[in-house]
Amino acid sequence: MTRIISGRAGGMRLATPAGSGTRPTSDRVREALFSRLEHLEVLLGARVLDLYAGSGALGLEAASRGAVSVLLVESDKGAAKVAQQNAGALGIPGITVRHTTVQKALAAAPAQPQTLVFLDPPYELSEEALAADLAALADQQWLDREALVVVERSSRSPEPAWPEALELEGERRYGETKIWFAGPRVPDVVA
Repeated sequence: MTRIISGRAGGMRLATPAGSGTRPTSDRVREALFSRLEHLEVLLGARVLDLYAGSGALGLEAASRGAVSVLLVESDKGAAKVAQQNAGALGIPGITVRHTTVQKALAAAPAQPQTLVFLDPPYELSEEALAADLAALADQQWLDREALVVVERSSRSPEPAWPEALELEGERRYGETKIWFAGPRVPDVVA
């Protein structure tokens, strides 16, 4: 069972897509991740982009905890439908579901830069494809200058290949899951 852990919709059960190849983040990992995000004070008022959204659990958890806008991007038709149903059941304004690929979504300019981005792709997504998604994210003005990018992969996966515009800020391991945190690279100041 997947559920919203905390916030306005805490305890609400989420539907999960059947047979879509999605891999829901466990409640335990989501709870640890969101505890860290709350500690970093990035949730309240956040503009969230949830790529490879699946059921929408990460983005919807952010909405429940105070994000003002959430865009869920999912290419699988069945999973996008489930994410839409979950968003409707949550009843919090500012949530949009887009049924498209990550690359197509990132090719369009955003209405405004995002402050928090989740990338939780299927484990079978290649490292090269993930690197291309991160490069597109960094190149298309999607990121606020203080944005936090969160990448979730198998603990056996290597660290993502960060584009020049992003730099690693930390990582955490939770059993079979590893999460990397990155942000926009701050240019060196020449004195």
